[in-house]
Amino acid sequence: MFQGASSLSLDAKGRLSVPTRHRDALSAQAAGQLTITRHPHGCLMVFPRPEWEKFRERIAQLPMSAQGWKRIFMGYAMDVEMDATGRVLVSPELREAAGLTKDAILLGMGNHLELWDKAAYEAQEAAAMQGEMPEAFKDFSF
Repeated sequence: MFQGASSLSLDAKGRLSVPTRHRDALSAQAAGQLTITRHPHGCLMVFPRPEWEKFRERIAQLPMSAQGWKRIFMGYAMDVEMDATGRVLVSPELREAAGLTKDAILLGMGNHLELWDKAAYEAQEAAAMQGEMPEAFKDFSF
């Protein structure tokens, strides 16, 4: 399970260094084989390959009425591998889709990670904090 936030910088070639705490899990879980795809909220989802395959199967079974969303998830999906130093190349298409330039945030989201442009995530988080608590949390005890 992935959790926690990490501030990262993409290098000039669009590579990011996966934090050690996630790198070890990704190596053990997927031998460093990952799939990165677009998320409709403006970030990227980074899956260990076995988790992506489960997600892809669920997406593939959606009806024709969801074809547009299938294109977003599957059309942008890129298979990548961590290199020997734990770096991952994020394609230009995916960087553009998420507005990634240099400063980024990597968030652990359970079975996958989210990669956000830092400024975009801070705006998203601020909006969420200003909004009302979702119904699902109304009876949740903190």
